[in-house]
Amino acid sequence: MSASADGKTVINVMAFTDEVPGMITKYFEAHPDLAEKFDVNTTITATTDGLYQPALDQMLAAGEADIYAAEAAFILKYAQGDAAEFAAAYEDLGIDVAALTEAADIADYTIQIGTRPSDGKLVGLGYQATGGAFIYRRSIAKDVWGNDDPEFVAEKIGAGSGNWDAFFAAAAELKDKGYAIVSGDGDMWHAVENSSDAGWIVDGKLNIDPKREAFLDYSKTLKDNGYHHDTQDWTEAWYADMTKDGGVFGFFGPAWLINYVMAPNCGADDNSSYGDWAVSTSPVGFFWGGTWVLAGKNVIGTEKQEVIADIIKWITLDTDDESLQYKWANGTLNGEGGTKDTVASGVVMAKSNGEVEFLGGQNMFEMFVPANFYASGSNMTQYDETINNWWRDAVRQYTAGNLSREDAINAFKQNVADNLDVEVDF
Repeated sequence: MSASADGKTVINVMAFTDEVPGMITKYFEAHPDLAEKFDVNTTITATTDGLYQPALDQMLAAGEADIYAAEAAFILKYAQGDAAEFAAAYEDLGIDVAALTEAADIADYTIQIGTRPSDGKLVGLGYQATGGAFIYRRSIAKDVWGNDDPEFVAEKIGAGSGNWDAFFAAAAELKDKGYAIVSGDGDMWHAVENSSDAGWIVDGKLNIDPKREAFLDYSKTLKDNGYHHDTQDWTEAWYADMTKDGGVFGFFGPAWLINYVMAPNCGADDNSSYGDWAVSTSPVGFFWGGTWVLAGKNVIGTEKQEVIADIIKWITLDTDDESLQYKWANGTLNGEGGTKDTVASGVVMAKSNGEVEFLGGQNMFEMFVPANFYASGSNMTQYDETINNWWRDAVRQYTAGNLSREDAINAFKQNVADNLDVEVDF
């Protein structure tokens, strides 16, 4: 589709939620002159049941995806892997990548992930920054240790230590008072996964990084000692642990976990934990999630190129008060009083107000800005979503006593060998 019924040039947008399409709508509202020339044709296909990637792949192969979104679970396929050939390099769109990424102080890991290895060119950037921290209940810290200050809690859990020794010592103290340090082992997994030194596949061969293998032991320690409630993330039991009566000290995650998961599930009335939370530094640096914005190479040399370049720049690189990232950070994209979030630009974060009522008025940016720069994207592969599911299932089988440690690892390896074209050593 190149022209709409009224003769406007059509820009085809492919996304898995209405978030990026909504941003593009806001862009055209601010540029009525361009809205007279361009129509946006949006396709939204959810990631559930694995439907999004095949739909996007079909559009890319047909040269019909002008702007498209990819989340952390599969961004490497589109930025660095099998489908990277379809992406237009930002510089080929006319964006001064080197100058703008430096001027905006864009978090390195987002650049690293969005850079195509074959030519070293940037093909995707995010607008969120998803560096992770430890989000904890102030009242529980006060009850157990008599101190709920973020710096005190950071020391108790071994913030920045690169290991989990202090964290498990704190877990024992919390258990003595009747609290779980986390809800389930998944709350640790994202921190462990994204702080590993290498990814699941190295030179075409399955690689179990020692830090990821140690998750077997971490998970078993949590379960055998009753340090968690043995929930699985994204279940009702996990959400229930976010309430006042949940009895869980904390969750590992980025700002979006606070905004879109914890706040809506923190309970109501007398069982609400709203305002009782705070953010502290994690024992290890990690990130979790995020959405990257890409353009199809089919737009190069067309009448769409200039406006698509400007849309992408406005979303991912601009830092003025009218930019998407400034509005996103300050919760003003849809008017005053919206949800504040961490963004990829350090410049924007530095001039934005990160005080959040859910955190008792704490400025969350003071914790999340450093977290964004501790994170690394060097340990990702395009198969992470699939392999992670197999790994976590094997870990659960081990901690439940259904498989020995060795058998759990071998079952995981067999899953990879049976389903992926990857060399596996047994």
